[in-house]
Order: sequence, then C-alpha cells, then structure tokens
Amino acid sequence: DPLPPPLPKKQLQRAESLPEQGPSQHWQGDPAPWAASTLSSIPPPHPPHEEGAPSSIPPCDRPSWGPKRPLTKSQSLGEPVAWSSPSPSLVEVTFGTADGELGQLLESPAGLCGVVLGCQVATLARLSARLQEKLLGSEERQRLLEAELAGKGWAALSILEREPCCQSRDAWYFSVGFAFEQSQLVFAAKVPKPCCASLGVQSSFGAHCSIQRLIGHFTDRLPWELVFPESPEEQSQSPSGEEPAHLPTCPVLQVFISPEVPYQTLAGFVKRTHGLHRTSPGHYERLACLLLLQVCMGLEHLRVQNMGQGDLCPENLLLVQCPCPPKSQQGKEASLGLSLPRLLISSFFKVKDKQRPCSTSQEQDWTKGLAAPPALVADEMNVGMLIYQILHVDISLENTLGFRSNSLPEIPSLSIYSTGLKRLAMLLLHTDPRKRVSIEQARSILQVLLWGPRQELFARSKKSLTLLRNWVEVKRALLLLKFAENSAGAAGSPGLEEWLCCQYFKEVTEHTLYQVTQALY
Repeated sequence: DPLPPPLPKKQLQRAESLPEQGPSQHWQGDPAPWAASTLSSIPPPHPPHEEGAPSSIPPCDRPSWGPKRPLTKSQSLGEPVAWSSPSPSLVEVTFGTADGELGQLLESPAGLCGVVLGCQVATLARLSARLQEKLLGSEERQRLLEAELAGKGWAALSILEREPCCQSRDAWYFSVGFAFEQSQLVFAAKVPKPCCASLGVQSSFGAHCSIQRLIGHFTDRLPWELVFPESPEEQSQSPSGEEPAHLPTCPVLQVFISPEVPYQTLAGFVKRTHGLHRTSPGHYERLACLLLLQVCMGLEHLRVQNMGQGDLCPENLLLVQCPCPPKSQQGKEASLGLSLPRLLISSFFKVKDKQRPCSTSQEQDWTKGLAAPPALVADEMNVGMLIYQILHVDISLENTLGFRSNSLPEIPSLSIYSTGLKRLAMLLLHTDPRKRVSIEQARSILQVLLWGPRQELFARSKKSLTLLRNWVEVKRALLLLKFAENSAGAAGSPGLEEWLCCQYFKEVTEHTLYQVTQALY
C-alpha cells in the first residue's frame, strides 16, 4: 500500500527550560564564572597547525570558548545554556568545599583536568600572596607605622649603634629603635649624603620586595653621638687603622625611616666572596642568579610606576636579612655564608618622559670620543655589567661600550649557571640597543636558569608548545607537593627563594618559555 502523506509540522512554543545535552554536543557558550577567572592564567591550547603540534587537542586542554548566547523562547533543543545556579570560583575552592559545589565544577565543560589545573594556579597565587606579606608585612600595619611616625624626630628614636650598619654611595644607615604597641621595633635611619638629592619620591608608590620602602621622614639636627665614617673610596686612600670621625658640625639634615635594615651593599658582598666563588661555584652562582632576578623584578616595578633608577651600581644595592630564614637555608649554605638576602634598589627618581636613559646616538658619540660619558646608562647595560661584577670579572662602562658583543670579557665556566649567565650578559650588552633583550626578557631568562626547563628536556622530544605546556603543568603540581611535604616535615617555613619560585610558576606560560628558551639555548 502507498504510504500516507506526512503530517504538517506544527510550530511549537518551547518553554524556557534547560534541555539535556547530548553526549556528542560541544559546549559553545561562555564558561562558568570560575572558568573566566582562571583561564587567563592557564596556558591556551596548542595551535592545531603549528609545527610539532598534534592533529587533535589533548583531553586536558580546554576548548576554545565562543560567544555566549542567551536563552530565548526560540532556543533550539539541544543547544547548551549556562547553569542557572552560580558555580563556585576556583579561588574559593578548598579541601573543605561542599561536595555539591564540587559536583558542579566536575560537570563543567573544562572537565576534571581543567578543574585541577585551575585549582593549582589559584593555590599558587594564594601562597605567593601569603609569602609576600610575610616578607614585607601587611599594608595595614605599614599605614599604622606611618601614622605613628608622622611628626616625630630623633627624640622618638633610640640610637642602637653609633656607627652606621651600612654605607651606600649616597647615604648612611643607622640602626634605631622605636616603641610601638608595647614592643621595640628596629628600623634604619637613612641619612642622605650632602651631595645627594632629596629621596622623598621613594614613599610615593606601593611596596615591592625589591624596592626600598620609606615609612617616615623628618628634618632635624643630627645627634652628636653619631659617627660618620669615610666613604669606601676615601677609606682606600687613607692610612689603615684610622678611626672613624664625627662630622665637624651637627648639621640639620632630612632623615628617612625605612623598615628594612641593610647589613651591607652588594659591592661589599662581592668583595667578600672571592674565595666562596672558587670553593662553591654552584651555590654561589645560583645565589648570583637570585640576586640578579631581584634586580630585574625591581626595575620592572619602577617602570610600571614611571620611575627610573638613579644610580644602579653595586654600591647602591642594599642587602637585607630575610626574617626567620627557613631551616633549609641554615645548613650548608648558611655555613658557607651563602644564605639568600633580600636585595633592595635604593636610588631612583621620577621619570618625566619615557625615553631611554641613554640613547643610541649618545652611546655611539661616546665610544667615538665625540662626547662625554652619559650620566645615565640604560638599565639593560647596567644589569649586564652587574653580571660581570657579581661573577668577579673586571669590566668597566668605557670598555663595555667599546666592546663588540662577541668580544666581551670571558666568564669562566665554573657551574651549570655560568654558560647561561654569559649568554645573558652578551644579550644585555649588545652594541646595538635594538638587539638587546629587555629587562623583562632578562628576568624570564634568569627564571629559566634557576627553575628550568633545562636543555635536556628537548633531548628526547622536539621543542613544542605542547611539551612546554605539559612541563609547566607538571612542575606546578610537583611544586605544590613539595610545599605540602615540607610543611609536614622539619624543613621549616618557605622563604624568599620559595616566593620567587611561586611568582615564576604562577605567571609563566608555554609561549613565554618558547621564546626564552630560543634566546637562551
């Protein structure tokens, strides 16, 4: 029998409901709120047509998100929609999060792998913030101290030592006590040398681990009991054993109060570590990388604040002991004098424009003898020279601008860090400023030298974004496991080096690593 004619289709008015999603459907809507806050810090999927990339995206990769389409009465059945109940943010997810909320996360389009990776990034961010507060103190406490010190002078301070605890090129530092909340706090009174300009600009922006903070200032006559020794340059010209002297008069000077008490400058550290560099080159050159990393991070912060370094030299870089160093630093490294201090940039000024401190034409005129040495040199060149100075290799600014990049002084290969530091110095001191690496790139290179990936990662597998992304995700997981194991053992609380490591793995992406490893290896 012939089939009956088909019935006419009826136009149904669909209700605003949540249709079930078929197993083969792909989510095209906007991610849940937790995903939006996390995807920015998780590496994106590998481009499908890149050399070395697989033809399909691995299961752990998150899909690319399309534009969100709101639910309407004409919504087709089977098209996905956003959940009506809010999903918890990964920043708030902990071991005690209710299973109902965890169930929502596990049913999200990112899947189990995306949830775990997002939780790891959020946890590293929390750990980094806690470690930073431990190193710097809370902002609220700093505001209380600033208010308490306002309007006070030498009369409110007790001089703990008559002689300076540290002397930089532009200031003397004295240890002073201050009574606050039934306790005696120790601060540094910074007395600028007469030839140096006012340093009030230092209190005009937020705190940073590598920038000297000022929490008070006043103008007062210097106490007569303070002893002001000669500068290091003057000491080298005076007879040995000469006693430090008082100032001829007690002038009225502006004094600044800093919560960080320096114990020496980087110049003094380098001078005292010649023997340590020879006997423990691996430990020493790792420490050099960590000190240089702090310099780069401080310079980056200054640029964001539209500030410039005034005199970036070892004599103006201060070293401060970290509070309560972890037990891991109290063993062999501490016995060798190699425990990691905080490094502070103490000399900078407000930048009126965004031009480089030393232009290409200035450098060329100077090297040809057509002009005097420039007053300010680019940050990149200063950091390049710091590498040589920390590694006890003689170099001067005049020779630096006269050298070709391939004829710089030789850095001896004493450890696994030597070759990388030599390569970084060459990239920073290139005679063509357009071919120099930036301070941001130098910071990334130092991070790779310290925490990888090392060149042997690419011995078995060709370098690709997928390989680098997988390496980052595995190292993040292992870093968190290391923190957990140390907290349950006797390794002590994490310190400055652990915070620097957290900063690296919290922010690094496979794209950055691809570029950095290309330049370094």
